[in-house]
Amino acid sequence: MDVRTLTVGPLKENCYLVRRDGAGSAVLIDPGEEPSRLIEAITEAGVTLDAILLTHTHFDHIGAVAPVARVTGAPVYCPVLEVAVLQDVMAHVPYPDIGPFDSWDPEHTVAGGETLELAGFSIDVIFTPGHSVGHVTYAIADEQALFSGDVLFQGSVGRSDLPGGDAPTLIRSIQGLLDAYPDETVVHPGHMGLTTLGAERASNPYLAGLPA
Repeated sequence: MDVRTLTVGPLKENCYLVRRDGAGSAVLIDPGEEPSRLIEAITEAGVTLDAILLTHTHFDHIGAVAPVARVTGAPVYCPVLEVAVLQDVMAHVPYPDIGPFDSWDPEHTVAGGETLELAGFSIDVIFTPGHSVGHVTYAIADEQALFSGDVLFQGSVGRSDLPGGDAPTLIRSIQGLLDAYPDETVVHPGHMGLTTLGAERASNPYLAGLPA
């Protein structure tokens, strides 16, 4: 698997361009900002986009959705509980100096429980609320990879004090990932560096009380 990480915007959000090694198609996960840079990376990789996948719709994860979708023609997959945010992005941006971002009507919605066949991958959609009300994680099991958005980070977890957040729900979502996937699974988070489920199980202070 070829994963290219593009860290964008003032909040240093990780957008991921993901394809099979040498393949001509890819998926783009959480295009947060800097659309020209993302489009350039897609062009340089020589791929077409099968889809744009969103883990959730906080502005730092969706600011470049509309321009990238317009240029590439890729369909957008959005958590079903958060479609209204994508359809009116600027109404949900809390800072006057951020944006402007264009809104978008997603072509598809996901709720968790689906398996998406895209770019040569079988991608499982897991409902992982707690950071936001409709948050999902994308799992590529045969590559032992999770794209966790803002649920789980290296040594930390997502905020639960934003609208739609809830700390006990977030921890239950993380426990579900720990229960479902092996420790070797690589976590590609929405911010900060890569980690593994095993590393977070062993040392993440926010998970200290969870069962082994």
